[in-house]
Amino acid sequence: MSILYSPGERLLTLHTRHTTYQMHADEHNFLRHLYYGARADGADFRYLQRNYDRGFSGNPPELHNDRAFSLDTMPQEYTGFNAGDFRVPALCAVHADGSYAADFRYAGHEIRPGSYDLPGLPAAFDRDPENSMTLIVTLRDTASALSVRLYYGVFEERDVITRAAEIVNDGERTIFLEKAASACVDLSFGDWELLHFHGRHCMERQPQRVPLSNAVHSVESRRGMSSHHHNPFTILCAPDTREYAGECYGFMPLWSGNHKTEVEKDYLGSVRVVTGIHDSQFRWNLGPGEHFYTPQVLFSYSASGFSALSHQYHDMIRYHICRSEYVQKRRPVLINNWEATFMNFTTERLLNIARQAAELGVELFVMDDGWFGARDDDNAGLGDWVVNERKLPGGLDPLIDGLKELGMRFGIWIEPEMINEDSDLYRARPEWVLKAPNRPPMYCRNQLVLDMSRQDVRDYLYDCFAGLLRKHDISYIKWDMNRCLADVYSNALPPERQGEMTYRYVLGVYDLIGRLTREFPHVLFEGCAGGGGRFDAGMLYYTPQIWCSDDTDAIERLDIQHGTSFGYPPFTMGAHVSVCPNQQTGRSTTFYTRGVVAMSGTFGYELDLNRLSSSEKDEVRLQIAYFKKVQSLIQNGVYYRLNELDEQERYCAWEFAAPDASEALVNLVVKHVQANAPLIHIRLRGLDPDATYTLEDTQERYSGAALMNGGYTFPMFWGDYPSVQLRFLRAD
Repeated sequence: MSILYSPGERLLTLHTRHTTYQMHADEHNFLRHLYYGARADGADFRYLQRNYDRGFSGNPPELHNDRAFSLDTMPQEYTGFNAGDFRVPALCAVHADGSYAADFRYAGHEIRPGSYDLPGLPAAFDRDPENSMTLIVTLRDTASALSVRLYYGVFEERDVITRAAEIVNDGERTIFLEKAASACVDLSFGDWELLHFHGRHCMERQPQRVPLSNAVHSVESRRGMSSHHHNPFTILCAPDTREYAGECYGFMPLWSGNHKTEVEKDYLGSVRVVTGIHDSQFRWNLGPGEHFYTPQVLFSYSASGFSALSHQYHDMIRYHICRSEYVQKRRPVLINNWEATFMNFTTERLLNIARQAAELGVELFVMDDGWFGARDDDNAGLGDWVVNERKLPGGLDPLIDGLKELGMRFGIWIEPEMINEDSDLYRARPEWVLKAPNRPPMYCRNQLVLDMSRQDVRDYLYDCFAGLLRKHDISYIKWDMNRCLADVYSNALPPERQGEMTYRYVLGVYDLIGRLTREFPHVLFEGCAGGGGRFDAGMLYYTPQIWCSDDTDAIERLDIQHGTSFGYPPFTMGAHVSVCPNQQTGRSTTFYTRGVVAMSGTFGYELDLNRLSSSEKDEVRLQIAYFKKVQSLIQNGVYYRLNELDEQERYCAWEFAAPDASEALVNLVVKHVQANAPLIHIRLRGLDPDATYTLEDTQERYSGAALMNGGYTFPMFWGDYPSVQLRFLRAD
């Protein structure tokens, strides 16, 4: 059993393969958090808590003479508000009488086999319900009809515990939620640092590690999406934690909108993490009998460093988050026309690129922005999802038929959530746009945002894209989103419900993409938001891959993909070889190095192959052939970062190892070649120490123990951004 209840002690204990999580309903029905860390069978962690009188820490009404008993110092599972705990709260509720208060007490629990669902929200699933369990703990406010049901999903073999909250109004008057976090965890002891992943457009998910001060640290987005700037995934780690040693905790919301993770180190040195939807511009009217569900969060703990934590998240996403058949299915090598043509193309120009691509081994052609409406630039056409026959005479079929003759499949770019004022849709339905009354809108890329909370908007978009997919043989959809949300106001909601819009917007996106992916399960969907602006586990529930960044520069991509890998597996990262000098940085990198970097994602091309030299075309043939040979290893293998964060300036090294240790692919890119430099030396991971391995290119033989303990020393490197791939195959 992975969930245990001790009725005499009122202990609830959750076990995964390597971790234990424990809580206690005390004699006053406060639900105390006791422990989360390395597995400890049979332990009762109540002994860790000691109460003392702490000045200015108030006491509950029934214990007002016991100055040592205070919610302000008690580790809790889910906190109320305005009831004596002055730290960051998990919930803020306003009652019909205007009072701000919630004093939650334990009121029971239930244990179920299998995982749990959340209405309208992505949630971890288990195809075999015997491999997971669910605990639901009910907390009730002492003076109102407000209750919270805390969901804990235990995925024992993955070392992951999922968390979510269902907030219920069992009364007769509306309660207003002004904050509704998904989860809270209190760590009473330890010295912790925060590792988070900040960035910007074209430089997403850059790791930044900072010591916790006695303050509240916040990682958040108010942009209407998870954002390029602050990814929702965060890690708490001990100061000595490295890739392969040390303690760390991960917190990953399955949410694609405004998010907030608050980490507070209080005056006693205790650390509280509260994570979920952002409370800015949020106010939910919870009517009588209504339920509000928070997004799910994936908790995971490792005592063996960042690499083990990453593997736990990678496996969780692979087996329990992504639903697409393409998680296991081989994905085609593609070419996208964007950096080759932008919006200036015709059917013949696209087919001309495709002919060369097919000759070199590319399998899928993706037509990007510019194929619909009056779409010649960013200023018109969004919302009018009708083929522009001036560019594509006869519609899509002549292009698709031409690609089929070449042995290629067809993919297409869409941006469902956006609209231009210069469009037939806007002229017909201006009320469908997010826009504050009596105010001019904020523009970005000269486009506005459709109100995805509206059923009529979603139905229109569904009819557009479902019709497109039913009529044409389309194998791939790139779903883009190219601006943040502002002027958030819905014409379909009354004034008192406008605080619900940012949440309802994301639920609308999930609803639309869920309908399309369910009806068209054989289509490969790729998420995108100006590159990696919505790279999160919520979107990965619907799309098995996301365009990692609009920055296709191979050297910048090293850092972007490295940071992304802490929480998200490489098979989710859209990555392409592009032209040099690079269109974002002007940097020139060898064709070989561009291929090495792109192979660590989904792999494809984003350039006009006709403009390459004959030697470069030969390289493309070799790259595609080699990628197909190692694609299963890259897509299904175990990913290892082979250098630490503080070694990234000089070089970046990573490895894919087969789960059965039959082979490994080592990749190295030198970012800074130095004169008379120290040799680069790495230790491989994931091999069988008792086996012998052959280096494919040289047939040199090494034992697995030697490669993992003694390591491998590279020769001197020369030139601009050199790279190498080494494939080791088990010889016996």
